[in-house]
Amino acid sequence: MISYNLRENHAAGELVPLVEHHDPDVLCLQECGSTGLPDRIGELKLAGATLRNRLGLALYFREHRFELVTSENFALKKSLHDHVLAPAEERVVGTRLEDTEEEREVVIASFHASPLTAVNSLRRAQIDAAHARLRELGPGLPALMVGDFNYPWFHKGLRARMVQSGYELSRSDQTTYARYKYFRGHFDFATSTGLEIGSVTTLPAGVSDHKPILVSASYRDEDQDQLIA
Repeated sequence: MISYNLRENHAAGELVPLVEHHDPDVLCLQECGSTGLPDRIGELKLAGATLRNRLGLALYFREHRFELVTSENFALKKSLHDHVLAPAEERVVGTRLEDTEEEREVVIASFHASPLTAVNSLRRAQIDAAHARLRELGPGLPALMVGDFNYPWFHKGLRARMVQSGYELSRSDQTTYARYKYFRGHFDFATSTGLEIGSVTTLPAGVSDHKPILVSASYRDEDQDQLIA
């Protein structure tokens, strides 16, 4: 799975070679164009995208492996920045997929938290609310949420909060924000439940100020270890 913040859609031209090179089963986008999204990128099909955002989110899946059960967009609590630079109504695209190879279902989401002008407590509330909506989308199902969390520091406290809620936080092997020489951090990562995260790898920088991340996940079962790329 790949997650990529396109920096106001500037990196959209990188998606086809990115997908061809890494061959993910799922592609999650942030800050993509809110209109004019292609129905397919390589072998991946569009599952859902935000409709009311200035900066959109989208999720693509490998149609040969998954069948789309449902996709929903969720609005979360707004920051002052969200009110001033409206519209920023929807910050999660949640998708329930049937894994036809394993004959089971999984919930996957693309997430974009409020920017650094907001306080961490608001972003924590947004993450908690997003997880709650994903539980409603697929009660009892394994779930994986990736994206731009705008939470580059103080991960220890966030990780402890995730454990209390039944989710795990997985950071990438390198920092993901690349715009400023002296301003770096892990902005993009993954939260999950019911899944084993094998690795979160930071991919080389493109024209975006965020680097894409490649997440390797498998079902957490005693008798199965099927990879979700």
